[in-house]
Amino acid sequence: MEPSPSRPSLLERLSALLMREPEDREQLIALLHSAFERNLLDADALSIIEGALAVSDMQVRDIMIPRAQMEVISVADSATAMTAKAIETAHSRFPVTGENRDDVIGILLAKDLLRLHAGEDVAVRDMLRPAIFIPDSKRLNVLLREFRASRNHMAIVVDEYGGVAGLVTIEDVLEQIVGDIEDEYDFDEAADNILLDQAGHYRVKAITEIADFNAAFGTHFSDAEFDTVGGMVIHHLGRLPKRGEVVQVGGLRIQVLRADSRRVHTLLVDRPQAAA
Repeated sequence: MEPSPSRPSLLERLSALLMREPEDREQLIALLHSAFERNLLDADALSIIEGALAVSDMQVRDIMIPRAQMEVISVADSATAMTAKAIETAHSRFPVTGENRDDVIGILLAKDLLRLHAGEDVAVRDMLRPAIFIPDSKRLNVLLREFRASRNHMAIVVDEYGGVAGLVTIEDVLEQIVGDIEDEYDFDEAADNILLDQAGHYRVKAITEIADFNAAFGTHFSDAEFDTVGGMVIHHLGRLPKRGEVVQVGGLRIQVLRADSRRVHTLLVDRPQAAA
């Protein structure tokens, strides 16, 4: 009787998996998901690879901040007004407009405002960095390469007629790959667990207790099996979710904004539409 073959090693199984050369992107993604299911790739790595693949198919218009939502400074503003805008928004860079609000004449770094408050005799125009203008059809992978080469962090987006359509930053592009890049001003550090954003969606911390979630959304979820809304989402899926995943629970649409291999951090929640 012949001896049974030995179980393939982890390296052999990974090699066999990767030897199946994919013929298109769909097969490549399926291969990556297969590696994830076999614990050869963790959730964070899978999410980053998928994000990197996605940016080559996305255009600037897909992620730009629209013109109406841009925080700009007028070259005619006083130093006090400019500083107040920087403090209010917590941004580090601002498009600066001339007499015409649609005429972006440069980029002002918030740190350069210190020169005005230090008593330096310098005109705002002399502190401006050149503004980079890009078409709204530019591919994100190309833009990221240009950002890295030029060391610019912000670009002004123009439409086919040459008008300002919005702006995009290197952080906006990177977030398509690695997920939300949080800093000390972001939602996770905010005092409130539930906030309404400008688009009419609710950003909800996953640690929000079920009782508080029910009070905010008029729902009646039980907290017998889980204490937080993040726990509810995990319970509903039966596993830890990935960034971008969407679940429908009790008439609510809940999207995972930020999650890692250990826990859920932030959710985007839409209320159910009222019946007409």
